[in-house]
Amino acid sequence: MASEPLREADLFHCKRCGDCCKGYGGTFVTPEDIRRIAAFLQEDPDRFVPKYCQMSGKKPVLAQAENGYCVFWEGLCRIHPVKPRMCRQWPFIPGLLKDLHNWHIMAKACPGIRTDISDAQLERAVKAIIFPHDRHL
Repeated sequence: MASEPLREADLFHCKRCGDCCKGYGGTFVTPEDIRRIAAFLQEDPDRFVPKYCQMSGKKPVLAQAENGYCVFWEGLCRIHPVKPRMCRQWPFIPGLLKDLHNWHIMAKACPGIRTDISDAQLERAVKAIIFPHDRHL
């Protein structure tokens, strides 16, 4: 009988350091993200992209402030209750399933990521977290 996979809390605990909010990481925002964040900020959704985003190809990404952090970082995330899907998923991003080495790369910049686990444990846990309803993992 296989043991239960590690849970999110076993692998990651946010330290609220903001390191994941710094640098141009390309935090894409979906139309739903834009509607939710604009409503939270009491902004016109049609003005959100020009005011708070940069374009990466044809997709809007959250802009950086002059200090290199996301425009919504002010010591803590100003839009935390409605943060974009990409931010909500951190660090359990689908790219991990393509290359688990990315976990260790991300851990160098994120003190909340646990690295003392095997790749097999990590892969099983990440699959269970990203695809919680797939019982065949």
